[in-house]
Amino acid sequence: MEVANRIVVVTGGASGIGRAMCERFAAEGARHVVVADLNGDGAAKVAAAIGGTSRRVDVGVEKDIVELIDATESGIGPIDLFCSNAGISIGRELDEPDEVWDAIWRVNTMAHVWAARHLVPRMVGRGGGYLLNTASAAGLLSQIGSVTYAVTKHAAVALAEWIAITHGRQGIKVSVLCPQAVRTAMTADGPGVAAVDGMIEPEQAADAVVEALREEWFLVLPHPEVAEYIRRKTSDYDRWLHGMRRLQQRFREESQ
Repeated sequence: MEVANRIVVVTGGASGIGRAMCERFAAEGARHVVVADLNGDGAAKVAAAIGGTSRRVDVGVEKDIVELIDATESGIGPIDLFCSNAGISIGRELDEPDEVWDAIWRVNTMAHVWAARHLVPRMVGRGGGYLLNTASAAGLLSQIGSVTYAVTKHAAVALAEWIAITHGRQGIKVSVLCPQAVRTAMTADGPGVAAVDGMIEPEQAADAVVEALREEWFLVLPHPEVAEYIRRKTSDYDRWLHGMRRLQQRFREESQ
């Protein structure tokens, strides 16, 4: 898929990876980029800089996502590429209150569900479309130090897989972005163990997205090392778990 002449929506577009994607899509010649974010002022600034439009959206609320889709398709045109990119990182241990679990679940997982629920039937009806869901390498491996993040990102990857399997023959293409540490507000207080292979800039993640869309790859891996970690995990799960426990212990000792 080439982004040129496409109508694109990006959630979480006011900063970080979302902002970088908006800027890159505009540079690639997208027909129109809709910048959606809970930070409405930030979204407006990005949209003004790239000649797009903005909308304040809370992706943790299904109604907001429906209104984003409806407003875009009625006012601009059919969405060719929907980037469900917004995410949060809250909670660490099993004993987090249900309110924390619910909040991160709605943003990191259900936002992808709601976007697909309301877009896939439309896209199938007009012959196809593309969904790009931002998950994390944590969704393929795990997240040492945050069970809430690990679980919700695993679910995001599983959803993307299911959509690709179930609707792939109906013209629905899916990619899932799974980086390790990226220099964003989420990593401002320290990237933790996710930076084991280095911190990349948001623009590097956006470069990987454009390449993956062009080749229509399912996995978007800005950190190529992740592919090898997946192979190790699936070839010997118990050995991989042992290695992750050692990594966890090393991280805890270095953090003290």
